[in-house]
Amino acid sequence: MRLVLALILLIIFSTHAHSAPDFAAIKQHAELSNGTYLDDEALRETLEKSQRTLVHQATFTNSQVSFFLSTNDDIQTIAIRGTANLENVMLNLNLALQTDATLEISLHQGFASAARAVYQEVQPYLVDGKPITTTGHSLGGAIAVILAMYLEQDGYNLQQVITFGQPKVTNVTGAKKFIALPLLRVVTPEDIVPLVPPISPLQITNLDIFWHMGDEVILQGNNQYALTTGIKSMLRATKFGSSIPSEKNLIAHKMVTYLAKLNEFQQEPKEVTYKTDINVFGFTLD
Repeated sequence: MRLVLALILLIIFSTHAHSAPDFAAIKQHAELSNGTYLDDEALRETLEKSQRTLVHQATFTNSQVSFFLSTNDDIQTIAIRGTANLENVMLNLNLALQTDATLEISLHQGFASAARAVYQEVQPYLVDGKPITTTGHSLGGAIAVILAMYLEQDGYNLQQVITFGQPKVTNVTGAKKFIALPLLRVVTPEDIVPLVPPISPLQITNLDIFWHMGDEVILQGNNQYALTTGIKSMLRATKFGSSIPSEKNLIAHKMVTYLAKLNEFQQEPKEVTYKTDINVFGFTLD
């Protein structure tokens, strides 16, 4: 009975209407996320092509977290580097959640610590009132989400958060508190990083499991994509969350893979229904 009640509560507050994704904006943020992996010259060329100016760039020696702030006339964007090493991602994703005193929610402490460092470093360079977006790939996406939480709580004009292959950062309660965060999570079907840490049956009855927020855009290929959120999005983890990282998973997680797939969606993308093929107590979630 407790398990049934928990699942009902999860479904109630995790369901909301989707809006059609802006694939032009998604591609722009993908190029900025990819820019975090480039050398200085290549990054400046990338920014020039998009008519953006590099405002500030930093790498933290201890954590090797790197980010840059760029701007144009309309918006300022913080892009944070992730990692292309899928095995390292899987090994570094522990299940420990600790309360963040500022946000008053439980967070993955490694991501939260990195987000606080980025926030402290970038804050002097932000223009008050000018819209801000954050973006990142992999672990960089996780940091971008928590950074966005800090920005929103402190009253900055947070317009959008777009991440690629982002793992989970908080639990059900934390996701519920920031349910209105303007977050779009872009994933590929075989990328297992967005599915970790996986759902734990031992934790579901007290709703303390890691949980995603925001809309999830699944790049299916052949100009087709699916939109999910809440419990339907999370239950994808039951298929891949326990998988041993493979070459296929690694390729699916690479930022260059995301960029290549997004090129398909710049003209007449077609939305399809994502099917989990999962039943709970005899009821299909599709």
